[in-house]
Amino acid sequence: MSEIRTWEDFWDREKDALYLQNLKVFLNAQDPLKTYPPRDKIFNAFKLTPLADVKVVIIGQDPYHQPGQAMGLAFSVPSTMPLPPSLRNIFIEMAADVGGPVRTDGDLTYLARQGVFLINTILTVERNKPLSHNIPEYRTLIVKVLEELNRMPQPIAFILWGSYARSFKKYINGPNKLVIESNHPSPLSANRGGFFGTRPFSRANNFLAKHESNVINW
Repeated sequence: MSEIRTWEDFWDREKDALYLQNLKVFLNAQDPLKTYPPRDKIFNAFKLTPLADVKVVIIGQDPYHQPGQAMGLAFSVPSTMPLPPSLRNIFIEMAADVGGPVRTDGDLTYLARQGVFLINTILTVERNKPLSHNIPEYRTLIVKVLEELNRMPQPIAFILWGSYARSFKKYINGPNKLVIESNHPSPLSANRGGFFGTRPFSRANNFLAKHESNVINW
């Protein structure tokens, strides 16, 4: 069982680590007007979903790279923004899987507050340059985060979409943990098959119910 009980505990333990110091130096060197999400939202997922409350983890790659989109939650955009194609496909699958209309509001804060940890493996990006902040320090951080989640005692379902997210599967092997994997929801990948019809949302809820945990209102 983990000795870490909160994200605050986690950051306190890691604060002096060289990789985190290097990450701070890297972020301080970036142009804040061209870096997304805004500095105060980079760690939004940690702020909105306490460690002890995590029930589902959805792993993204890096933030949206257009102005106003990224908000520190994987796949999420503010309510005022049009839906990116991947998020639209997620909502189509969600409606087919658990019922209800296809959502048009891309703000996923409602999920984060229910225990869905929406984490990108790269937390920042330069405007118009996807994967521009793909640095080793981010991978080190996310591996440590996943290892901590893997050690937590509560049941957690991990949803891994696409080969990049699935490359982190090896860090998830603890008791009461479930890995749900499929193709990525991006149109290029989803339209080839292997995403639509995979029912990740009901599978996660069935797992949580089996372990007597409250399910997610997707």
